[in-house]
Amino acid sequence: MLQCIFLLSDSGEVMLEKQLTGHRVDRSICSWFWDQLIAQGDSFKHLPVIASPTHYLFQVNREGVTFLACTQVEMPPLMAIEFLCRVADVLTEYLGGLNEDLIKDNFVIVYELLDEMIDNGFPLTTEPNILREMIAPPNIVSKVLSVVTGNTSNMSNTLPGATGSCVPWRKTDLKHTSNEVYVDLVEEMDAIINRDGILVKCEVCGEVQVNSHLSGLPDLTLSFANPSILNDVRFHPCVRLRAWESNQILSFVPPDGQFKLMSYRIKKLKSTPIYVKPQITSDSGTCRISLLVGIRNDPGKAIDDISVQFLLPPRVLSADLTSNYGTVNILSNKTCTWSIGRMPKDKTPSMTGTLVLETGLERLHVFPTFLVEFKIMGVALSGLKIEKLDFKNLPSRPNKGFRALTKAGEYEVRS
Repeated sequence: MLQCIFLLSDSGEVMLEKQLTGHRVDRSICSWFWDQLIAQGDSFKHLPVIASPTHYLFQVNREGVTFLACTQVEMPPLMAIEFLCRVADVLTEYLGGLNEDLIKDNFVIVYELLDEMIDNGFPLTTEPNILREMIAPPNIVSKVLSVVTGNTSNMSNTLPGATGSCVPWRKTDLKHTSNEVYVDLVEEMDAIINRDGILVKCEVCGEVQVNSHLSGLPDLTLSFANPSILNDVRFHPCVRLRAWESNQILSFVPPDGQFKLMSYRIKKLKSTPIYVKPQITSDSGTCRISLLVGIRNDPGKAIDDISVQFLLPPRVLSADLTSNYGTVNILSNKTCTWSIGRMPKDKTPSMTGTLVLETGLERLHVFPTFLVEFKIMGVALSGLKIEKLDFKNLPSRPNKGFRALTKAGEYEVRS
């Protein structure tokens, strides 16, 4: 049971306080938290669960906003963290983003959402579709009316029918002129390549995203050709766990609109689609750098939006970098970005140049880490394949489609 939720800005200011039970939590806990954050640095910011002298704290950071929840009683920590993530996702969807100004401009809506999402410290309604029926998202018209009438509430006068049904994530009596459902596999590849070019780590974190516009109360079944490769699966509440545990199929009644059906991880992949080969030599106060980018394993589709970013070492005075393909930009904070775009077929992109070191420094002792970005449409590099999607309780066969997208996540090449 959560007792209080605080929203903190990136300067430590308490933007919002929501007491959830009769036991009031004093704001001094936020001062303690921020003092510890300043003293311990980023390592403290990445701790999801923190034991203070008086409370257990749970934190989630999004776009410079810290969601901080407090409790003094025993509770599952993952439930608290998952709820804070849901709050952050809902606010991002409602406000069209998430930052300090948006929260301060929409205090009333944020409080109303928290009133509906949690009751007496326990999560209640967290499905965005149902929340939109209860609380209208902010727009220009509603803001003008609130100024004219003095009524700042966006609450509906009637309770959504779905809140009392066995499928609270779906509206009742839905009707669409065109029934359709589309399934996307969206994957991010995380990889670490050491200075010898050896692949130390390679895994994929993916999501199955669904965009559903189906009438009535449809029952869907999604099956994979190779579900055994999936690890660390997480499901939307609409998924029937027994069907997955027994047959590894996804059986569900979908919410209306876009939603994340499941997330997964696939570990210990053996290869990456592209290679990045850095060569750095230094002597006599200068450093020569050469960087090659090419296709290691052809995915069969075009590789787009390729870029390589790295931070110049602190004792580098200036840099002169050129490339035979794409553009190179160096910012004032010494961040260098080489934008390649689509991988060319007729040449291997390369970047070369020299770095001038500080006076008295003969050789470079700290070498940069290269962060790689790319995007491949139409391919799931994990090898996961959708076998079929079946429908029940529909008067006619709907339109359906499948897509895949792989992009780079935390893709590091060390030199």
